[in-house]
Amino acid sequence: MLWLGVAGSSLLFTSIFLIFLVRMHRETGHLVALPDMFWLSTLVILFSSITLHEAHLAFSNERFLHYRVFLGATLLLGLTFILLQVGGWAEMVKTGVFIGASTSQGFIYLLTGLHLAHILGGVFYLIYLFRKAIKNRSYVDSFVYSVNPPNRLRIKLFTRYWHFTGALWLVVFIFLVLLY
Repeated sequence: MLWLGVAGSSLLFTSIFLIFLVRMHRETGHLVALPDMFWLSTLVILFSSITLHEAHLAFSNERFLHYRVFLGATLLLGLTFILLQVGGWAEMVKTGVFIGASTSQGFIYLLTGLHLAHILGGVFYLIYLFRKAIKNRSYVDSFVYSVNPPNRLRIKLFTRYWHFTGALWLVVFIFLVLLY
């Protein structure tokens, strides 16, 4: 199911990229500079992939304190990414880039908004995982939780999903940087 979701999201974003490229050739407006917050959010999402990877390794190697720390760090970085994206939108609005002002400007909101929806879903699941990790604080509880195959699969699949959203942001960001 995860791979079907990844394929569907990839198709959606590819379609938007293609539509944007076609529309951009027809439009004669000036393109806008991307907010600085988008640059910073790119670093944040990259670091969050690293921290989640470390959390996954810690979970697999039964280092449960490290798992909780890195999972919590990933959650904080995910929330920081969301705040930076919203800040980037606020910066665009402040500089006069409004939704509907032009097709190319609207596509910035569309691409970043769709990606933000993917991140929000991931952050909600991170909250769920973090609550489970805090609930299973004792070594015995953590161990029992970690050897349960569905729990191992949950962490593994979520790690892949989060890496996908990080890679997706890089593609969206590079696309916007190259065109703007």
